[in-house]
Amino acid sequence: MVKYPIGIQTFEKIRKENYLYLDKTAFVHQLVCNGGFYFLSRPRRFGKSLLLSTMEAYFRGKKGLFEGLAMDKLETDWTAYPVFHMDFNARDYVDIRSLIAELNKHLEYWEKDYGDEFKDREPEERLQHVIDKAVEKTGKPVVILVDEYDKPLLQVADNPELQESYRRKLKSFYSVVKTMDAKIRFAFFTGVTKFSKVSIFSDLNNLKDISLNHAYSEICGITEKEIREHLDEQVGQMAEANSLTKEECYAQLKENYDGYHFNEESVGVYNPFSLLNALSDQRFKDYWFETGTPTILVETLKRSNYELENLTREEVSSDLLGSLDSMTSNPLPLMYQSGYLTIKDYDPHFMTYRLGFPNGEVERGFTKYLFYHYTPIRPEHSASFVKSFVTEIWNGQPEAFMKRLETLFADQDYQIAGDTELYFHNAVAVIFKMLGFYVEVERHTSDGRMDMLVQTKNYVYIIEFKIDQSAEIALAQIEEKQYAKPFAKDSRKLYKIGVNFSSKTRRIEEWSIGLERA
Repeated sequence: MVKYPIGIQTFEKIRKENYLYLDKTAFVHQLVCNGGFYFLSRPRRFGKSLLLSTMEAYFRGKKGLFEGLAMDKLETDWTAYPVFHMDFNARDYVDIRSLIAELNKHLEYWEKDYGDEFKDREPEERLQHVIDKAVEKTGKPVVILVDEYDKPLLQVADNPELQESYRRKLKSFYSVVKTMDAKIRFAFFTGVTKFSKVSIFSDLNNLKDISLNHAYSEICGITEKEIREHLDEQVGQMAEANSLTKEECYAQLKENYDGYHFNEESVGVYNPFSLLNALSDQRFKDYWFETGTPTILVETLKRSNYELENLTREEVSSDLLGSLDSMTSNPLPLMYQSGYLTIKDYDPHFMTYRLGFPNGEVERGFTKYLFYHYTPIRPEHSASFVKSFVTEIWNGQPEAFMKRLETLFADQDYQIAGDTELYFHNAVAVIFKMLGFYVEVERHTSDGRMDMLVQTKNYVYIIEFKIDQSAEIALAQIEEKQYAKPFAKDSRKLYKIGVNFSSKTRRIEEWSIGLERA
């Protein structure tokens, strides 16, 4: 029986207690042989902490833990080094004192071994001193491992003043890694967001960013090849539990949890947290999304007046993807780095990436979250609203679902901030995106006008939205543009719906339904 290491991030515990471990140690050996200072960006719950724990065991010379793994054959030296491992996951950073307390906690732990003569100095002075003392005491250079370096910054993303104070403190602290590189054998930083030229790592320019490096695209996460080699029996058991063939189960696992690409040429990578939970429970659920809420992302989308329709349409450069500082003006870098978007295509001529949702779990979860924030519907009412809306569409009741849509925008308690037209476009887009999980929905946007095509087994709905015009003008455009022509020989009942939204009242002012054929 497989023991799944769900929630376990300690390499030594996994190996000693016989939990499942998919061997990533060849990557560690490759990193050690090819350089000494690295940065890796990956989404949360993607195995970054386990990777650093594996590195710590290796650099402490714990050869026995690697028996049977790739490292066992690759490494012959097994020298033990002093390791300084910092993990920023364990605290909420509510003010600068909490950040300094976290730095002091680690420094005090190391100073117990190497001397605390500088315990009353600033954190960066203490770090420099403890490195000196460690090298002096052991005769070996030190190893520095920093996990989730950016958590303090992300927690105060909506407070620029506090974030800047964190930035200054961390910048001076980490600058020691650059100034003392002669006494450092290896340094590895992980986080969700990548550093940029004006962030805390501006002085630490000796870090090699391997986040988009093809050679390390599989260093975290699980590939389908690894699943078929090591978990094929477990997939078979899950298939049986869900009345599926094994290949049907593989297809559903892929649709829900695969699809992350950390290089334009890389294979898809599964979210390990979701995959292992699914195999353990033998159920298809949205595991990763349920462990965290993208509050920062939604606030960034709203603050930047971002048009949601563009989330999976825009192309971005690698420089933009790597910039934490651009997130206030463009939310795409943070969405990519956080794992809500991934690389879908690459244009080598212009060196730009097209992004998209990696898989069904992320697309569903993020759409539901947007639904709560761009409409007056509360989470506890969303399921019944969507079910009623979908049922009316299935049953050919356009009057009923238009009344429901009208009522939604008539909610006087809902505060609309920012551009009214953009609000309407975003709200309609996310509503129909939600419906798209149950019926076939296609959207086209051009020149600020949104056309909607909704299809079910028995019905076709062509919907045109206008702002500050009239429902009749909307219907007239459907006729003029001949939107119904592709369905001329279709036997399904076809409805044409014109909708007008008033920017003054911030409501659907009128709507009109035309029947193409009974």
